[in-house]
Amino acid sequence: MSKQFNVRVYGILVNPQSQLLVSDELIKGNRFTKFPGGGLEWGEGTRDCLAREFMEELDQPVEVLEHFYTTDYFQPSAFRETDQLISIYYHVKLIGEQRFEAKLTPFDFPDDAGLQCEVPRWVALCDLNPTDFKWPVDQRVVAQLKTIL
Repeated sequence: MSKQFNVRVYGILVNPQSQLLVSDELIKGNRFTKFPGGGLEWGEGTRDCLAREFMEELDQPVEVLEHFYTTDYFQPSAFRETDQLISIYYHVKLIGEQRFEAKLTPFDFPDDAGLQCEVPRWVALCDLNPTDFKWPVDQRVVAQLKTIL
């Protein structure tokens, strides 16, 4: 088996109402909450990746700001045991007006969602809880965010 790195890049977007943007997702019938973002593609820088992901997922241009966190320990991928996950988080801000509709209720998927769906949601910073996030690295980032926001 080939061992490889899986580089993921995520955005931390806080609106003027002190709410954090998260992504509620449904994959193969499993629900989870994560930060918006995704996988680095060949030939792409991490900032370009994050800007592309926001356009793909939300049709929303963003400015990628300062770096917040990168995994500095071994984290195996949840999907492929031969992959090592490297997660990179940046603060981002919207360019222009918000173009996407974000929910306020967790897992507010459309009735026709089927087995796969992504829905953006705003969460009040005061209500953030690391255990609401599925992935261990996201949980660590939320815990760090709570100490500074």
